[in-house]
Order: sequence, then structure tokens, then C-alpha cells
Amino acid sequence: METPRTPVPATPEAIAPFGTLIEPSEDGTPFGPADAALDLSGGTPRLYIMRLPGRALRIAAITRHRRVTQCLASATGRDWFIGLAAPEATPSAETITVFRIPGGRALALRKGCWHAGPFFEGEEADFLNLELSDTNETDHDTVRLPAPILFAP
Repeated sequence: METPRTPVPATPEAIAPFGTLIEPSEDGTPFGPADAALDLSGGTPRLYIMRLPGRALRIAAITRHRRVTQCLASATGRDWFIGLAAPEATPSAETITVFRIPGGRALALRKGCWHAGPFFEGEEADFLNLELSDTNETDHDTVRLPAPILFAP
């Protein structure tokens, strides 16, 4: 049995190969490098709150969307986890990094970024999700891993 990985703390620098970690800023702050440059031009944007049931902290498959810069955030401000691999990577246990995203932060994924999650501790959690209205029907590539990646908070 594999020893569970310890997630890497999400920082803007650590997340940069995969997208943008969006941190709080004062209202009225001009657009800058800490803001996500989104591309939602491939269809109709959809912002919704997805309610997820609790599940094991393990990655058995990883997904990407090539047409959209998907954004995720905890709707309740709690810490959460996500597995990421760069868009140009072939997803494997070696190319996937598991991150701990602090509550009060959002994540904007680059187009084509491989991702698994969000994951969290507990029974159920709500997440804000910004993608295209048909992302899960027309822009959804998934790869199953030969062995799951286990991680522990």
C-alpha cells in the first residue's frame, strides 16, 4: 500500500504552471498579476454552486477541459485539495501534484490543465464553479490512473 502524500501548500508561485491562485484584495484594486485572466469565449459561461458529497482523499482519475479557464472556490471558506498536472503533461502519479488550497482563495485553471477534485475533509461541501454551460458534455477528457494517489491532510 502506498504511503499517502502530504499536499503541497498552494502559493501563487506553486500554482503558476497550472493557473492562478486568486487571493483576497481590496475592492477597487486595479487588475494585476494576482487576478485571473479568464477565457470563457468558447461558449456560454456558467457560474454555479456544486454540492459535493464527502469522499476518500484519493485520485483515481484526472480530467481536463481544453476550451475554458475553469475556476473553483470553496463556497464556505474551508480549506480544500486538488490534484493538478500541467496541460502539456501526460497525467501520471509522477506529473500530478496535490495542493492544499486555503479557505478564502479561488483557483483559475489554465485551459487544458489536468485536475482531480476538489476534495475536502467532512461529509459534504459546496464549491463555486465557473466554466462553460456545456463543459461536462463537450469538453471533458478523463484519464484513469493505473493506481490511485492517496493523500492525507
